[in-house]
Amino acid sequence: MLLRVVAPALLVAAACRREPAPPPPGKLVLVAAPADGEVAPWVAAQVAALPDRQVLVYVGAAWCEPCRYFHDAAAAGQLDRVFPRLTVLEFDADRDDARLGAAGYGAQMIPLFARPGVDGRAAGPRSEGSIKGPGAVEDLTERLFTVLAR
Repeated sequence: MLLRVVAPALLVAAACRREPAPPPPGKLVLVAAPADGEVAPWVAAQVAALPDRQVLVYVGAAWCEPCRYFHDAAAAGQLDRVFPRLTVLEFDADRDDARLGAAGYGAQMIPLFARPGVDGRAAGPRSEGSIKGPGAVEDLTERLFTVLAR
């Protein structure tokens, strides 16, 4: 009886400690950030675990129209061919504002896309804001090309 209870618990604990599974090749991958904890160490761990991927921190919100358009297009696979090696670490502006600011990801506008440094703090180019409506995906795609090219 004890084995039935302990064995599944050990498997769950091991799965939680495990490195993130490598993303499928040729796909833009969205990774939801944890709801608590420090941002920089978590981002640094993601960057280190994905050496063959481009990684961006993304800050959006459910009420943000361009954010919804981007998220829905990425989740539906519509950006896979455009960004086949991109992993997007998703944060919620309303929930994560204070801890994002502490890691250098504060923004005047959303969506925010920023390149993290190896320490997980904002270190590189960034893009803030976009247009409303269905053209938001095209606008954000152009902005992401610029952020990733620098």
